[in-house]
Amino acid sequence: MRGIFYFNQLYMNTRILGSRKHIALVAHDNKKEALIEWAVYNKKTLAKHRLYATGTTGNLLEATLGQSITKFLSGPLGGDQQIGSKIAEGKIDVLIFFWDPMEAQPHDPDIKALLRVAVTWNIPIACDRATADFLLTSPLMHQDYETELSDYSSYTNRKLGK
Repeated sequence: MRGIFYFNQLYMNTRILGSRKHIALVAHDNKKEALIEWAVYNKKTLAKHRLYATGTTGNLLEATLGQSITKFLSGPLGGDQQIGSKIAEGKIDVLIFFWDPMEAQPHDPDIKALLRVAVTWNIPIACDRATADFLLTSPLMHQDYETELSDYSSYTNRKLGK
């Protein structure tokens, strides 16, 4: 069952992540090799899910895994924001983002926004190989999962101005 997610109702209490997850894969330049190695190691498991990725990462993964990947723009060109949009729409269930903590990125605000929207919509996030391993090997990755969503209606219904 692919997500109980009402687009005309902005705020809901839960969402169902189906047994076939929609997984976004993102990696900074210095982490692309690590993400590719991780994906190759987990190729059989990843083949059971629908994969999405930002530009170059997606091209590298598709060539290496031999699996179709929905590709967005490169992160600095808007790809991070495109993935964030899909998370907010309920179309991405999991974010695997190997980011480089030692190097500032020109699109750091976009990265922060992507992580914020993932937390806002309560999807699983892995930012390193160990966490990605734990996440991908969890029994919850292979069954329907009902995730609880925060009610932000008090925020959107607040009175502005005088």
